[in-house]
Amino acid sequence: MTSIPTAHPAPPDRARWLALAIVMAAAFMDLVDVTIVNIAIPSIQRSEHASVGQIQWITAGYALAFAAGLITGGRLGDIHGRKRLFLVGIGGFTLASALCGFAVNPEMLVASRFLQGGMAALMVPQVLSIVHATFPAHERGKVFGLFGAIVGLGAVSGPLLGALLTEWNLFGLEWRPIFLINLPVGVLAWLLGRRFITESRAPKALKLDLVGVALVTLGLLMLLYPLIRGRELGWPLWGYGSMAGALVVFAGLVAYERRKAARDGSPLVELSLFRVKSFAAGIAVQTVFGIALGIFFLVWTLYMQLGLGWSPLRAGLTGVPFSLAVSTAAGLSVQQLVPRFGRKVLQAGALVMGAGVLLYLWEADRYGLAIASWQMALPLVVMGLGMGLIVAPLTDAVLSEVPREHAGSASGLINTVQQMGNALGLGLVSVVFFGQIDDRPAPDRAGPAFVDAFQHALWYVAAIMGAIFLLMSALPKRPAQHVEGAGQETPAGEREPEPQLVH
Repeated sequence: MTSIPTAHPAPPDRARWLALAIVMAAAFMDLVDVTIVNIAIPSIQRSEHASVGQIQWITAGYALAFAAGLITGGRLGDIHGRKRLFLVGIGGFTLASALCGFAVNPEMLVASRFLQGGMAALMVPQVLSIVHATFPAHERGKVFGLFGAIVGLGAVSGPLLGALLTEWNLFGLEWRPIFLINLPVGVLAWLLGRRFITESRAPKALKLDLVGVALVTLGLLMLLYPLIRGRELGWPLWGYGSMAGALVVFAGLVAYERRKAARDGSPLVELSLFRVKSFAAGIAVQTVFGIALGIFFLVWTLYMQLGLGWSPLRAGLTGVPFSLAVSTAAGLSVQQLVPRFGRKVLQAGALVMGAGVLLYLWEADRYGLAIASWQMALPLVVMGLGMGLIVAPLTDAVLSEVPREHAGSASGLINTVQQMGNALGLGLVSVVFFGQIDDRPAPDRAGPAFVDAFQHALWYVAAIMGAIFLLMSALPKRPAQHVEGAGQETPAGEREPEPQLVH
């Protein structure tokens, strides 16, 4: 095969819109997979007799593998072809979903979730790259608008779909259909993708930094493993040594990345980006925000199902107001509020979300085990509105002052640290939630114990939102809008090279 430069030969109209539908289906599958699992965690714990550490790894393992592989997945697509990597990723994701669905024990499920996260890291970075290579600039604004709608739909439908599939107990498979539902979607997307997606590569792809990936993964594992297993093992001395050693590994990563940047200009992490104050602050916001979300969503599910004794369906329906509020506020923040008020919108989002957490705390304390779904609606809507004000415009705010030539690296790093923060938050659940519950509480004390632990965890989430508010003061007052095709044309001579299409 030969690659020929081209101005931008758009595929036939029908083919490119089919290609868009295929990559959007893959993006939707990944989004739903993250939220669908949380709602089924209590069912998995009961049916598989999974330990506290294992149920944390079922969620954290996916986030960790996804985070560690995201930047490398994007680079592999640039080098070997985005279509090829997309097909490898979606094929592997489908296979890993089957392994999750047919797992015979918690250990196999945890291992399969690591594999699933790794395959998502190959698949997801190709989605926007394929859109960029397939659609001309003037159409991309509309396409990214469709992606926003898909994100909102995934947020709403994931918990509901997980609740329904778990509640229905199809063919006596209990929780397993939450993974098996990916099989027909994945197979169909793979078959159609082979035919309708046009291959493309970056004209000057950076080299792989596998040593950097290995150091990031090792450092995170050394930090997360003691956090997740420490409580069950009685907090052994080696656990503290491992967490301290993780800091040494991360210091080694920084030194190695500096040398690699000087040697061949293709480090995993572009350290020069951290000289941009707004980017450094934004990365801190993304990481800490990921920690808050990792803690909240897992403990919220456990509180409703194991603490209050609600069914998965009731728990899923209770979360609908939250998801709708996130989607509504996200649309308003990007289209109307941020262009007018700038950074204040994100700071208001942190305060509003923190207020929602405190309101939830008050209600959980006041009503205890007698709390009803409708009583949770107000704090969940307030939290959702706050979260929506943050999530949609945050990436643009972080990228606002990043040099154009580093926008790709910065974007990949933003997604990576958010997933790393999420994995860290899931690891901290052992400390902030399970640390408040006896190993085997008496049946009459189990419910109150989970309610108390939930309130304890919410105090941490509220404190984190306060820290995020302070960190946001370093973001630009008026974030630039980085929407493809929405801004002014790039001046002649500064235009980015188009992707090379492979025939």
